[in-house]
Amino acid sequence: QLSGHQKITESFLSQFREVYLPPVMRPLNKSLIKGDKWKDVDGAQERRRSFLYGFCKKYNSRKKLRTHLVHVVSRIYVEDRHKILYCEVPKAGCSNWKRVLMVLNGLAMSAHNISHDDVHYGKHLKKLDSFDLKGIYTRLNTYTKTIFVRDPMERLVSAFRDKFEHPNSYYHPVFGKAIIKKYRQNANEEALKTGSGVKFKEFIQYLLDSHRPVGMDIHWEQVSKLCYPCLINYDFIGKFDTLEEDANYFLQLVGAPAELRFPNFKDRHSSDERTNAEVVRQYLKELSKQERQLTYDFYYLDYLMFNYTSP
Repeated sequence: QLSGHQKITESFLSQFREVYLPPVMRPLNKSLIKGDKWKDVDGAQERRRSFLYGFCKKYNSRKKLRTHLVHVVSRIYVEDRHKILYCEVPKAGCSNWKRVLMVLNGLAMSAHNISHDDVHYGKHLKKLDSFDLKGIYTRLNTYTKTIFVRDPMERLVSAFRDKFEHPNSYYHPVFGKAIIKKYRQNANEEALKTGSGVKFKEFIQYLLDSHRPVGMDIHWEQVSKLCYPCLINYDFIGKFDTLEEDANYFLQLVGAPAELRFPNFKDRHSSDERTNAEVVRQYLKELSKQERQLTYDFYYLDYLMFNYTSP
């Protein structure tokens, strides 16, 4: 099993050859931090940075990495005023992070007044791939780069609940119909027509299928392929389980207005129980032992890079 995981790691890293951004760990500029209030958060931050740096150095040392730089930075949002680069990981606080970036950018007075549609469809924020190569490299080398991640299984279950257990005019007809058609025996006409009612087990069959009837989606794509943590030297690594304190510490680091706090409201389906370890356990019960193992293997690098415990 270990050699299988080593092969996953090697095959992932062998995709890259031409872009060479050597792993470096720049010290965080903490000149704006006063007092001992953030001591514990800062300690956790340094441990995460050091862990990821060690992982990337170990696996990157023997090879240059290859891929197109514009693709590598396609999920990164830019906030020029405070010199922030934020890589979006869906289902890990990204809606509220985009609200904060809009406030920092002077596009809104408060994070609480920005609707879900404005956040995701408003095109208010710039992405790093919209700049020329010089603009990309300059920002990568001088801005504070942050990524916020979440336990992979928790993120996966959260995405499933959000996209398939609630009415959705995109995910049901596009993904739902294809999933039900391929993986449900004797599916009725209504299910095939609407794509509603996808079961978690069917969703996992789709996820693990090398001949998926529809492609991948950012909501369940691996963080290793969304944000390239061994190519982009992230200065700050936040985690969903300590989201608010990590985010508020980060805002202090970059000199955000003192009154700006990271919002703690749930973006959608606010009456639903948040996806936590117990909720995840209930969903994983629907899978066979082999399916659980293969799903873990699918997210193996994310577990490894961010030091999450295997479920």
